[in-house]
Amino acid sequence: MKLSLITIGLSFFVSSAFCEASPLELDDVFDLEYANQVEFSEDGKVVYFVRNRMDIKTDKKVGNIWSIDVDANQLEPVTSGIHIDYAPQLSPDGKRLAFISTRDGSSQIYMKWLNSGAVAKVSNLTQSPSGITWTPDSKHLVFSQFVPAKARSPINLPGKPKGANWAKPPVFIDDVYYRSDGAGYSKPGFSHLFKIDANGGNAQQLTSGNFNHRGTVSFDKDGEVLYFSANRHKNHALKPNNSEVYALNMHTRVISSVTERVGPDSFPQVSPNGRLLAYIGYDDKLMNYENSDIYVLNFKTGETNVITAALDRNVKDIQWDNKSRGLYYSYDSEGKTTVAHQPLKGKAKVLTDEVGSVAFGRPYSGGSYDVSARGDIAFTLADPNKPADVALVKRDKTTQLTDLNSDALASKTLGKVEEIWVKSKYDQLDIQGWVVYPPGFDKSKKYPLVLEIHGGPVANYGPHFSAEAQLFAAKGNVVLYMNPRGSDSYGKEFAQKIHHNYPSNDFDDLMTGVDSLIDKGFIDDKRLYVTGGSGGGVLTAWIVGHTNRFAAAVVAKPVINWFSFVLTADYYPFFADYWFPGKPWDHMEHYMKYSPISYVGNVTTPTMLLTGEADYRTPISETEQYYQALKLQGVETAMVRIPDASHGITARPSNLMNKVAYIQWWFDKHTGK
Repeated sequence: MKLSLITIGLSFFVSSAFCEASPLELDDVFDLEYANQVEFSEDGKVVYFVRNRMDIKTDKKVGNIWSIDVDANQLEPVTSGIHIDYAPQLSPDGKRLAFISTRDGSSQIYMKWLNSGAVAKVSNLTQSPSGITWTPDSKHLVFSQFVPAKARSPINLPGKPKGANWAKPPVFIDDVYYRSDGAGYSKPGFSHLFKIDANGGNAQQLTSGNFNHRGTVSFDKDGEVLYFSANRHKNHALKPNNSEVYALNMHTRVISSVTERVGPDSFPQVSPNGRLLAYIGYDDKLMNYENSDIYVLNFKTGETNVITAALDRNVKDIQWDNKSRGLYYSYDSEGKTTVAHQPLKGKAKVLTDEVGSVAFGRPYSGGSYDVSARGDIAFTLADPNKPADVALVKRDKTTQLTDLNSDALASKTLGKVEEIWVKSKYDQLDIQGWVVYPPGFDKSKKYPLVLEIHGGPVANYGPHFSAEAQLFAAKGNVVLYMNPRGSDSYGKEFAQKIHHNYPSNDFDDLMTGVDSLIDKGFIDDKRLYVTGGSGGGVLTAWIVGHTNRFAAAVVAKPVINWFSFVLTADYYPFFADYWFPGKPWDHMEHYMKYSPISYVGNVTTPTMLLTGEADYRTPISETEQYYQALKLQGVETAMVRIPDASHGITARPSNLMNKVAYIQWWFDKHTGK
């Protein structure tokens, strides 16, 4: 089945031209789609991508792989079904497309023969695969898979009669990492690299040892050596940020270290001519943030050079150009995700700064891109008024290839998104933000303001589609979201301003933004509201402990007490080492100085809390502490618990709807002081 994008657009225009526009509604999230995981054919003629949508019957995201014939402007399904197909990877000879699918109830590796259209499952794994990569000869795939280990128990009770119904035995835990957000309590074992025949068969384990092996891998030109990143140090559990690049001989299975330094080295990529190895990393100084740079190792001389030292941004997603003369890479800058090319010698060239709109719920930056052999760029296109489409950069010209939401949004009126810059009242630091105006905005009227704060805290919002912000705007709110100090995409110094100093003057940055909108005359200062999740929840709780200017607040999945957080969160060795000057009991005053719980005695703002019950990143015990403290303080409060939800509350569409609905209800309940 082939569909012309132009035909789709024209036929839809005719049928929808007479539809009356209406604001976005909660259940409209089930009509929205977005593109991600772009894969470009070497000849630049076909773009493959994952087309995601929300299934209203299962209340889950589903995804299928589609393709676009660039020259013919034709959109065609590659896979279909109510499941998730993802991670498409073209074979080096261009004849087959490997991907992972949940279509039989578990994640398995599937193969699509592009000439015949045949599809077959080529794996029968007991655990979910990830990071599939082709061997250079197109005959095998390498992937990562968890390998369970035997559960350890020092006690075995005697005397149990046959058929007796005793209580379940205790669970014995002695691992540093024993639970993780989104996965729950961990089973013993480690992830290892495997190889499987592209025509199917039994997978062969390539690595061993009590270390995790996963992430991007790369072969030398002949497929004899596999390069990967892992933390194989003895103290890997307590020093999680010290990975190295390793080389695995595919015949002997001998592993040797390529890099040796304190810091994360990852994403190895062998150049097409086989002479160079690129990877990204940095020297670890135990800071809350560092920029990753591109390092290039010359195999012959052993010399390593940094080629992005002039760029004060965090590099990711590197790819060699076809002639081994430089690398493509992406980075976030001022809320936008950029793709650039850095030659081995010389200045970088920016190719596009329009990558994004894949976060869907909130306007986080990020996205996907791929490069053809002739240097064309296929990428997910950012747009504040719709989720990600697929676009192409060819000869410095950008062309949009899909319009996935023309049917869902043509009859909807969305809020206009406008960029703002303010100078923080604390120190005149330049702070960027965006305003989402309600549909039909009239500057002569007064509107409630919702301040929505991003998590991280080292992360960034940008000019990207946000279902949540648009839904708040549809209810008549002006929505303000900002990147206060500590956000990334503004350079290392900006992000490190909150090192051992969070929350603090980021509060002043946010209040400056609020004041700037009030000064414009269209904000009702009796209807100011604030909300945020994760790091944004921390700042929301901090705000109501330091000012009573907001009519209501919703604190989502917060940290309230840094002492208890470090001792209950899933990734606690990292938090203790990088976010604080030392262990909680050695620095109790510091921990409590920056904990919102320390300022609960100042709170008068009606404050609701909202957290997933299966959240192991900011455990719900943090929410419960604040709820009970507010109750003791006599502050109007409520607690909303999302059953079975992890830190990513909105992974299921109905939870996104519930989140927005509960927040809006709480704000409507408090329409002024």
